[in-house]
Amino acid sequence: MAMNGHNDGIAGLKNELYVGSNSFNPGGVRTDPDAIRRQSVAAMMNNAAGEIRNPLLGFSKDQLMDDVDVFAEKHGMQEQIPLLRKGALVAQNPTDFENIMELDDNDRQALRDEVLHRWRHPWPLYLTITLCSVAAAIQGWDQTGSNGANLSFPIEFGISDQVPYCDPVNPNARRCTNNSWLIGFINSCPYIAIAVFTAWISDPINDLLGRRGTIFLGAVFSFIAPIGSGCTQSWPELVVCRILLGVGMGLKEVTVPVYSAENAPSVIRGGLVMSWQLWTAFGIMLGYSANLAVFRVGPIAWRLQLGSAFIPAVPLLLGVWFCPESPRWLLKKKKVLKAYKALLRLRMAPLQAARDVYYIQAQLDQEERLVEEKGLARHANLFTRFVELFTIPRNTRAVAASGIAMIAQQMCGINIIAFYSSTIFVAAGFPETNALLVSWGFGLVNFAFALPAVYTIDTFGRRGLLNFTFPNMAWSLLTAGLCFLIPATGPSSEAHLATVALFVFIFGAFYSPGEGPVPFTYSAEVFPLSHREVGMSWAVATNNFWASILSLSLPAMLIAFTPTGVFGFYAGLNIIAFFLIFFFMPETKQRTLEELDYVFGVPMKTHAHFQGTKMFPWWFRRWVLFRRGGPMPQLYHFEDTAAMSQYESEKIRVAQEEDTAVKQV
Repeated sequence: MAMNGHNDGIAGLKNELYVGSNSFNPGGVRTDPDAIRRQSVAAMMNNAAGEIRNPLLGFSKDQLMDDVDVFAEKHGMQEQIPLLRKGALVAQNPTDFENIMELDDNDRQALRDEVLHRWRHPWPLYLTITLCSVAAAIQGWDQTGSNGANLSFPIEFGISDQVPYCDPVNPNARRCTNNSWLIGFINSCPYIAIAVFTAWISDPINDLLGRRGTIFLGAVFSFIAPIGSGCTQSWPELVVCRILLGVGMGLKEVTVPVYSAENAPSVIRGGLVMSWQLWTAFGIMLGYSANLAVFRVGPIAWRLQLGSAFIPAVPLLLGVWFCPESPRWLLKKKKVLKAYKALLRLRMAPLQAARDVYYIQAQLDQEERLVEEKGLARHANLFTRFVELFTIPRNTRAVAASGIAMIAQQMCGINIIAFYSSTIFVAAGFPETNALLVSWGFGLVNFAFALPAVYTIDTFGRRGLLNFTFPNMAWSLLTAGLCFLIPATGPSSEAHLATVALFVFIFGAFYSPGEGPVPFTYSAEVFPLSHREVGMSWAVATNNFWASILSLSLPAMLIAFTPTGVFGFYAGLNIIAFFLIFFFMPETKQRTLEELDYVFGVPMKTHAHFQGTKMFPWWFRRWVLFRRGGPMPQLYHFEDTAAMSQYESEKIRVAQEEDTAVKQV
């Protein structure tokens, strides 16, 4: 019984019964597609059981082969039918590929290597991630250029908030407080621009130009705006340049993490996507280095500090077109053959590319089924898709979870140091040189301690890193604030400098492997492809809205609260963020982007109840009472549990055999 087309075939169809190929279904039982559709859509919308399902499991081997033939003919891939058939069998039963008769030894070895050598991938994938990393470095350099410039450009433009450049007493003179808000506004302009404008135009620009085209356009603005900032002659001109800088930053912030997530294999997706934060931290360090290198050159120092941020935009402008386009974006545009060719560049073996293009399309078709079942438009405009973020329960849960991560990144206090460390330290009595040196040291710590997250984000998971780092960020930030109370003059001056720097560095060391890489990685994953651009736009706009609030308000807060009060305030917000993350953020590690439809099909109330009644008691017994009774509770589980156990045993067996062979050699 051949099927009428891929959208009417097995793609997007799921079943609660594990039928699989004929090895699991000897009778070749045919299932009812309509029943499977109803069960699948219901599970994605309200997945109370926490099941993560494979859309290919409900069909016999003959059905699967029929659908592969229809799929290949529909998309002009007849030459790839043998590979697509093998790929479909692997996609249907990924944990038992050793027993799929159609595979040869090379096929099996390629699939083993995905697990046993998870960082072994072709150079185009790493080129793509490298160019994305350059885009992130631009962001960091852009942020810290203004950090050093804050010490001098307000004096240049007559808007300083420091005595004697302003008069806090004379009613006819510009007040210091007014200047503080003006300086905060100038610094916040890129983030206001992103929150209000750029994050939202990223969606239609991505739709029109693709991921690469959008990144290129962002790089153009990131090249022009810093040069313009360094040449400005008044603060309104600087405002305009910083708004243009926000255009470039926003386009990259929305697109680069999504582009990385869509290209990366699920087993190392977190490690690759978090390169955004790793290299943002590297860019921050470079920006601090540039600030330190030029601060003695006189009245043009701030111009060089702002203008030097154009440098990393050059390799991005030249290199982005050598990277493959996102396969998922191509599939969204119905360019299936081009998506397959892109995957050939991004995967080690053609079998993996064939499997992924077929399996991703199956899961995307399931998303379309969800849209149809909800009676929503299949090709909605930006406004409609934005509304659907808050009307489709699966999307609403993703909005809430990504919003928690994004808001927490700003409210944890990291950017009071990234944006204003030089100002804070000088106001607290540090000499200007020491203030810049401590800022540079913070940038170095921020980069160095982000490196471990490349390996831990896909093992400990996103939630695990956040739950560990937030309490530690709270106490270290509070302690750093209290150290400002040590007198900055006299015999205790060295202790003042050393202790403040030490605990600021400790705070950065806890931030970098946790809340640093997770928010953008997490937000790039959690939305379905149909709403991924607008969902990421929402997340980035949320992040930058609070960044603009922080940047705008901090100069005035420092005057009103003193550094001790400001640091203590943000330390308290870390505690609040910890509880929000613990109860309301699902884990996403090592799941395909499409499998996350089922993770976010679980009601948030169910997730919070599980965390409070199952996970917290287990955690308390294990880490407070030091009792190791029982395995960690699991909310999510696979349908094919038996096959998963079999594959885990197979991984161990293969690893042991390889280890023995190496020792013999």
